[in-house]
Amino acid sequence: MAHHTVKAGFAALVDRLNLYPQGAHESDLLYKILQILFKEKEASLVAALPIKPFTAKKAGLIWGMSEVKARNILESLADKGLLVDMAHGKDTLYALPPPMAGFFEFSLMRVRSDIDQKALSELFFQYLNVEEDFIKELFTEGETQLGRVFVNEQAVSQKSNLMVLDYEKASEVIETASALAVGMCYCRHKMLHLDRACSAPMDICMTFNTAAESLIRHGNARKISRKECFALLQQAYDNNLVQFGENVREKVNFICNCCGCCCEALLAAKRFAILHPVHTTNFLPEIIKDKCVGCGKCVRVCPVDSISLVPAGDPEAPLRKIAQINVETCLGCGLCFKNRARDCIDLKARDQRVITPVNGTHLRVLMAIERGKLQNFIFDNRVLWHHRALAAVLGAILSLPPVKRILANKQIKSRYLAFLSERFEKQYYR
Repeated sequence: MAHHTVKAGFAALVDRLNLYPQGAHESDLLYKILQILFKEKEASLVAALPIKPFTAKKAGLIWGMSEVKARNILESLADKGLLVDMAHGKDTLYALPPPMAGFFEFSLMRVRSDIDQKALSELFFQYLNVEEDFIKELFTEGETQLGRVFVNEQAVSQKSNLMVLDYEKASEVIETASALAVGMCYCRHKMLHLDRACSAPMDICMTFNTAAESLIRHGNARKISRKECFALLQQAYDNNLVQFGENVREKVNFICNCCGCCCEALLAAKRFAILHPVHTTNFLPEIIKDKCVGCGKCVRVCPVDSISLVPAGDPEAPLRKIAQINVETCLGCGLCFKNRARDCIDLKARDQRVITPVNGTHLRVLMAIERGKLQNFIFDNRVLWHHRALAAVLGAILSLPPVKRILANKQIKSRYLAFLSERFEKQYYR
């Protein structure tokens, strides 16, 4: 078994990664990936870090070294895209991101010579696209998923009767972000090393807010203006790319501009369609049968193969075909509407609105509850929780529906949380 043959530092790091809702399936391939990204000493040090953001002083206490030495190590890890950092008053907080969306992507968001990116790309492809266990667990466990699709605004702008909420627009994320950055598309960069990349733009992976600030600071992404970011969004629209971003309403940290042939999220959407690996938009295309001429443009542009041509059943034209949409797998991205030959496709609101978590804490709590890992957030043995961090998690739990709060209670078996839940229930329903 892999964990019997690798050094202890890497085995401990895998255990640490799997405390997070987005874990990392253990395999020989994973260990080979980690051995390219981390030195063994780094793996041992990172494995000891807490789940919640921490200071250099706290890391020094955990590692048994001075704050200055700990900060130098943390900065080196952030330079390599293995940690992210963020300003916190006069201090800096550090955090270990999950593998995806996280340090897997960061390793290929720029061209670099300190690691063998070709070897890493080949390992990524085997681990994610051939072995599949990691990608299946990442995208199909639980009801709440890491990412969601943003509706193509060039499509909905033509339909004034469609109500699009601000958080459903990529343009709103750009307009309100505190920082903006762009890097290479991890997925197409990986495929480039395997001679499988398509011709879609490469430098078009957008990051925002605290994630952008950290990636810019350490040279892993390039700072851009709002104007340049809107130009990149237009380039994505022009190339029929799908906007796939963090599944939150507030402070979105990333939007990838995805193709159906290279990008992990859309490949997962095709491979595991019935398991709903990504959250759709709140819209569905509808074929207007008497206007469809069966040209196939919508079929060719669909990134997840949700449209096909079928017999029209027209007795006067027995060979005539029309488009048919599989609503169970459709992302609602709007590319078919944007590229339709005639007014033969309409966009309509889904019967049931897709629920999007409010923020990162809400998203992580939901994912942790559904994957049986909530206790890892509450009881982090490496360090005591700061009261604000704990309050954020408890606040997210208490905002959940009663069924999920009961599940959270069972996972952490906390009398305090049970008391808070009961009190909240009485106040809410009285």
